[in-house]
Amino acid sequence: MAQSEFNLDHEISWFVLPSYWAKIIVGLISCMCFANSYDGDFVFDDSEAIINNKDLRAETPFGELWHHDFWGSKLSSNTSHKSYRPLTVLTFRMNYLFAGGFHPVGFHVINIVLHCAISILMVDVFSILLGGLQYNSKGRRLNLAPKASLLAASLFAVHPVHTECVAGIVGRADLLCALFFLLSFLGYCKAFRENKEGNHFSIVWVLASVLLAAIAMLCKEQGITVLGLNAVFDALVINKLNILELIQKVVHKGKSLENVGLFRRGFLFRITLLLSGGATMLCIRWRIMGTGPPAFTEVDNPASFADSLFVRAINYNYYYSLNAWLLLCPWWLCFDWSMGCIPLIKSVSDWRIIALAALWFCLIGLICQALRSQDSQKRRILTLGLGFLIIPFLPASNLFFRVGFVVAERVIYLPSIGYCMLLTYGFSLLNKQAKKKKMLAAVLLGILVINMLRCVIRSNQWRSEEQLFRSALSVCPLNAKVHYNVGKNLADKGNQSAAIKYYREAVRLNPKYVHAMNNLGNILKERNELQEAEGLLSLAVQIQPDFAAAWMNLGIVQNSLRRFEEAEQSYWTAIKHRKKYPDCYYNLGRLYADLNRHIDALNAWRNATVLKPEHSLAWNNMIILLDNTGNLAQAEAVGREALELIPNDHSLMFSLANVLGKSQKYKESEALFLKAIKANPTAASYHGNLAVLYHRWGNLDLAKKHYEVSLKLDPAAPGTKENYSLLKRKLEQLQKKGNV
Repeated sequence: MAQSEFNLDHEISWFVLPSYWAKIIVGLISCMCFANSYDGDFVFDDSEAIINNKDLRAETPFGELWHHDFWGSKLSSNTSHKSYRPLTVLTFRMNYLFAGGFHPVGFHVINIVLHCAISILMVDVFSILLGGLQYNSKGRRLNLAPKASLLAASLFAVHPVHTECVAGIVGRADLLCALFFLLSFLGYCKAFRENKEGNHFSIVWVLASVLLAAIAMLCKEQGITVLGLNAVFDALVINKLNILELIQKVVHKGKSLENVGLFRRGFLFRITLLLSGGATMLCIRWRIMGTGPPAFTEVDNPASFADSLFVRAINYNYYYSLNAWLLLCPWWLCFDWSMGCIPLIKSVSDWRIIALAALWFCLIGLICQALRSQDSQKRRILTLGLGFLIIPFLPASNLFFRVGFVVAERVIYLPSIGYCMLLTYGFSLLNKQAKKKKMLAAVLLGILVINMLRCVIRSNQWRSEEQLFRSALSVCPLNAKVHYNVGKNLADKGNQSAAIKYYREAVRLNPKYVHAMNNLGNILKERNELQEAEGLLSLAVQIQPDFAAAWMNLGIVQNSLRRFEEAEQSYWTAIKHRKKYPDCYYNLGRLYADLNRHIDALNAWRNATVLKPEHSLAWNNMIILLDNTGNLAQAEAVGREALELIPNDHSLMFSLANVLGKSQKYKESEALFLKAIKANPTAASYHGNLAVLYHRWGNLDLAKKHYEVSLKLDPAAPGTKENYSLLKRKLEQLQKKGNV
């Protein structure tokens, strides 16, 4: 029903294409930008949200998904992140089930397809935002700005700041949220289709829009903001509300408000529906969240912990300016902007104040133009552009609640709609004044090509953790988490010397970074630098007394230093802070075994296997301890129980085969030895112990064969040389007897 005769197209030197061709082109260029990420690995947050998230696995009841946060923790837990995105997790679960496991290709392809679909939808969205909402006599919406909408959608499709959402699998939350966000907006627009009876609106489409907003919110919390944008759109486009005129009439109370637009065409009724829907969503969301908002630490968002209101306000505004800069110049991109990446502004003498002054100068200028312009179309475009830029960003602004990040590229996926809209409008104004319009069009085309290349480069960096983490070193050299992640990646690849360097730098940049201390302490422990390792781990638990992993690692170091009582106390402290800690029970069992407290050791290992039935090391140690103490029947029972749970574990086969051999169950022992050797043919001990079995059994030729294989694999294998020598002497004696 809403009308707009304003058309940007005659002021834009750009391509004029039919709607379907415009959508095909936008879809293709959006795919080209991020296609090289399709075969990337799981990186950064993907590990916690996908690989370690039990909600993805078939054995987890489907109903549990609706009671857990995005990372698989119970929402009622005080440690929960409180990010409630069950529909996004559901798509991860479907990916996992259809692919038959954690194969990242399927996850990445879905993300790329979603961004393409969103970019295609943007052609329709921008045609409404830039050209107005108008239908023909058949009820079909008219595209009054085909060139402008194609340009804006192209700018959106190739914006490099979107790389995190598309190339990072966790970014699917933002993509799904954006998809239903746009569908909600388009659904709201459909409510005003003209019909024969006059200018009516469809309450069904309004309610459908609210429902789609709820779905968007179940993908990511940002989705609820579409209701606010729908209300702004209704006021400006449907009711043609002049905000400045309304303010003037409110100030001058004698003037009538009847003609302002607030009471026309069911506006208040529709706004009531939107408010009621939003309030209902927030109430339900708060009830589901359970224990209140999440608790973040100072390293996540240091400005929010500043004592001074002035410092908080200044830094929040500086963060806004950084987000604006990422939209304007998306060249310096980083997977994480926390932990010292952006030092706090503590004084007005800090030169960075210029950035937030520039931001507000631009915003105030745009707001003044939007309010004061006599051109209704200009007012509409600027106000809607600012609305799409600001309203979806509000949940990340720290204005209503503390957020767990400083800057996050993913949260400006939706606000970039407003940026692309304002940029397109600005280009039309420049083009109107420019004499060399073709040159201006060439510059714009060059920007699109450069952005596409930047997307390709950045999405390639997101293909592996090594490339992603190293790319951040030049962008955020003061970020301790960047150095920590580079170190962790190197340690996982076995390059401990290089990992130590980065862990030390992480601790230097953030002396309270307990996770870096813990990992550095672990490496030093493995290199037998026990004193320094103990110092780091002791400091870590002093800073964070409930850090269970650091307590356990401290116990391992104390055990190595033969300070057994302190080690035992550290293990129990770790278990106190993490009740279900199978690895700690395993290490506690090793301590008790060293102290010859066999019953306590068996109990500790049994606890480990109860908490984690596939804990192979705990099962193995139980079998070996029972074997060494002469409890062969019990050792056999434990071995059989373990193999039922972990049937393909060759180390368990080997341990049980040894027990069966001692129990003179040679045939069964032989079968297990052979099965273990098939699974791990290069294990010298497997061949050596099978040879011993054949030696006892009297199969001397087979014993000789496996002794020789064992010695070939490990010439220094303990005991094998002596046994082989005994066998050769026996064979020589038998040969002599045969000759006689």
